[in-house]
Amino acid sequence: MPLLEVKDLAISFLSKGKVINAVEGISFSTEKGETLGILGESGSGKTVTALSLLGLLPKRQSVVSGQILFHTDNTSVDLLSLEEDKLRPYRGNNISMIFQEPMTSLNPVITCGKQVMEVIRLHRRLTKNIAKERTIDWFAEVQLPRPEEIFCSYPHQLSGGQRQRVMIAMAMACMPSLLIADEPTTALDVTVQKTILDLMVHLREKYRTGIIFISHDIGVISQIADRICIMKKGKIVEEGQSGTILNHPHDPYTKGLLACRPPLNSRPKRLLTVQDYLADPKSDEDHMEDVTAEDYSSQKRINRLQDLYVQKPLLVINNLSKRYDSSKSLHGNKRQFIYAVDNVSFEVYKGETVGLIGESGCGKTTLGRTILRLVESSGGDVIYNGVKISTLNRKETRHLRNKMQIIFQDPYSSLNPRITAGEAISEPLWLNSTCTDKITIKKKTCELLTKTGLDGSYYNRYPHELSGGQRQRVVIARALATSPEFIICDESVSALDVSVQAQVLNLLNSLKEEFSLTYIFISHDLAVIKYMCDRIIVMKDGKIIETGESDHLYDNPSSDYTKSLIESVPVII
Repeated sequence: MPLLEVKDLAISFLSKGKVINAVEGISFSTEKGETLGILGESGSGKTVTALSLLGLLPKRQSVVSGQILFHTDNTSVDLLSLEEDKLRPYRGNNISMIFQEPMTSLNPVITCGKQVMEVIRLHRRLTKNIAKERTIDWFAEVQLPRPEEIFCSYPHQLSGGQRQRVMIAMAMACMPSLLIADEPTTALDVTVQKTILDLMVHLREKYRTGIIFISHDIGVISQIADRICIMKKGKIVEEGQSGTILNHPHDPYTKGLLACRPPLNSRPKRLLTVQDYLADPKSDEDHMEDVTAEDYSSQKRINRLQDLYVQKPLLVINNLSKRYDSSKSLHGNKRQFIYAVDNVSFEVYKGETVGLIGESGCGKTTLGRTILRLVESSGGDVIYNGVKISTLNRKETRHLRNKMQIIFQDPYSSLNPRITAGEAISEPLWLNSTCTDKITIKKKTCELLTKTGLDGSYYNRYPHELSGGQRQRVVIARALATSPEFIICDESVSALDVSVQAQVLNLLNSLKEEFSLTYIFISHDLAVIKYMCDRIIVMKDGKIIETGESDHLYDNPSSDYTKSLIESVPVII
């Protein structure tokens, strides 16, 4: 008997007097000790389906029909038929979930350790001391550094990847029969991602835990899933064994998803998208190769880089450092420092894309924010176009940020929940543009939405009405609003499915050529970094340990650390 059976599940929402069908009559099942992968574009209904399994959808705005049958050794129950008080004991104990966005899922005013302890004590009725020990053990299990310190840390004190690992520890703490993982490795670097996948496989094999694994990363899905369901616009368009789906797909949509990921052995000028396949469903691989432009040859890239490096650098970083107080004495005297950025120096040339890679917590994001003075440095200089940024006053710094923008890692926390997507994008235009005409600004805002894969209908939607990928596209559109010269992309495509990721990467490359943009591209996805970047900088513990031309560094890494990063890249198997 299956562990979970979903029969004719349909989900609809009422929004502004209209009924939106998010899921339309899907059916699937998963066995004990089996991993079912659910793959599809952002907004296809993957997360809504997962939330419905635990009754986490808003009762007043949603209508759910069908059956969700959960089978244990002794009983079978339809989770949809249970009242809230009857359903609550199943959550976290029998069925647990790893949510997509840890920053908004964790309580910001409670320490990470207490939040995990709460789950253990609620379902296992253990003492505080035993629950604390188990929490610290789980923090160590998911490869969190300094588990005892993390126990006492608040979510805002951790990096994105560290927060995600706290969520994973919380979900696994009670050894559930069914684990629902909604993009559990999105914010993780490849080495920790591999560790987490291995841990989930170990849990599945040791305790026969069933796993529903939702992801937009086909490489990750191929590493863990036994069977795969492909979702499109609320429907399952293809389902089967992992090897069959990944190696012999039948549906054009599935073929498009598989073709969108940046290749590691070539550098096409344009990535394929799902729309290429849907526009011509009968097209074969040879035809699709003709759709993409010619690859950048090694010689062309060398010639281009030589032209870039003869000019003066646009950005110069000299001995930049950022340190934080890790502890204080009773009298407030500083005792110990942690260097998030430790004496870093490099240059960026106009028209270049420089990639920053490294494990979570290595200092990538702090470096990017320190460059823009969103975080004040502890030492060193940042010189942009000949101007030392640290000498500028507030007004001058604000004016400079028209030219220097950032795409933040967590789209939900960087958007104001009280204003619509259109208002968020148009706000920089009102503040920094000479144009004050409402019609013109709204027209430009809609153009930016279209450029990032949305349309004008999203103008009046609030952040909570958008999927994770749609929110990320709004943030990208907002960064482009002031027509900047230099953009720091901090995990700007990590929350996007591979199809939209391909669209956005194509967009960033086309904008780069059209407007001579310069990027610092921060990512844990080495396939994306290799495809996008001219040079790669590898960081560890706040320091630069290796740098070089992207293809050469990827093919011939000099440090063991870089080699381990490359070996951890998930590939379709």
